[in-house]
Amino acid sequence: MSATVFGTGALDALGDVADGSTVMIGGFGPAGQPVELVEALLEQGATDLVVVSNNAGNGEDPLARLIQHGRVAKMVCSFPRQVDSWHFDAAYRSGAVELELVPQGNLAERIRAAGAGIGAFFTPTGFGTPLAEGKEHRRIDGVDHVLEYPIHADLALVRADRADGAGNLVYRKTARNFGPIMATAARRTVVQVREVVPVGALDPEAVVTPGIYVDAVVELPARAARTEITA
Repeated sequence: MSATVFGTGALDALGDVADGSTVMIGGFGPAGQPVELVEALLEQGATDLVVVSNNAGNGEDPLARLIQHGRVAKMVCSFPRQVDSWHFDAAYRSGAVELELVPQGNLAERIRAAGAGIGAFFTPTGFGTPLAEGKEHRRIDGVDHVLEYPIHADLALVRADRADGAGNLVYRKTARNFGPIMATAARRTVVQVREVVPVGALDPEAVVTPGIYVDAVVELPARAARTEITA
């Protein structure tokens, strides 16, 4: 793995994103969503994407606009429909986008399993529902389980609070959400942060994502300031 790259713009930091790529996008609603990186993905032009995220966009945010412009072939998420998820709703009803609905705990564990090198795992969540149809079942200690597989990605887009010069990351409160596990589950991880500090300025005990998982960091202090209250 190459050293973490700093100082590039959001579009340059993405690198070459091929059509059909699987892209993980961090965030729980607006909290922790890497807005500028997703806007850069819109500008970059890749299409037929498989997007893995907690939800399917809100209002006119960049994830929603990716769906609106027909750039997403499939959404893998837990909460696709909310009061302002009209772009996903329209695309799904028209058959323009496929949906893989995953319970939130299963989504987190499937992403974590990819980063941890786990081949598959059994969980009781979803057993006996349409979400378990066609999947292997097993009874363990008297409880029925469903076999679930990891979710790997070509690219993870993550928002953290600060990075140091080695790419180590710390997060702000609930903005942490899916970022740390997504960073470990992708072949390339690009992070936007409020601030880049020198190596040694971060308390090692506070580092959540080690720099070995981070390929590029973009410092975007203005966005962090605008969204800090939601995170």
